[in-house]
Amino acid sequence: MQSAIRVTCAIIFENKQVLCAQRSKNMSHPLLWEFPGGKIEERETESACIIREIKEELNIEINILERLESHYHTYPQKKEIELIPFICGYKSGNFKLKEHKEIRWVPICEIDQLDWAAADIPIMKFILNKYCSLQKISK
Repeated sequence: MQSAIRVTCAIIFENKQVLCAQRSKNMSHPLLWEFPGGKIEERETESACIIREIKEELNIEINILERLESHYHTYPQKKEIELIPFICGYKSGNFKLKEHKEIRWVPICEIDQLDWAAADIPIMKFILNKYCSLQKISK
C-alpha cells in the first residue's frame, strides 16, 4: 500500500475570523470549502511548505503560530492523505486567487455553516470546539 500524501493546511486567523477557501470547479472535490494549503515537496519541511503554498495560492504572507495534530483521511479512490494543520496569523500582502473560486473571512463560530471537503471536517470541528465552546455556553 502506498503511503499517505502529506498535505499542509493553514487555519489563518484575523480579527476573530478564519480564512476559508472554496475549491474551484476544476479541482478535485469542486466547490467544497477547505483550509488553504498543499502538498509537501521532496526535502521540504512542513512549515516551509505551508508558507510557500499560501504565498503561491493566495499571494499573502503568514506567521505560523502552532502546528496541530495531523489528521488522516482516505478518499473513496483509496487515496490517503495526511493533513497537517497549522494555526497561522495573516501577516501581509494583497489577496490574489490562483486556484480557488472564492475566499471568505468567516467568524470562527460560524465555520460549520460551509460545505467542507471531507478531509477538512475534523480540523474544522477541532477549531469550533477549541475556540467556540465557551462562547456557546454563555449564550
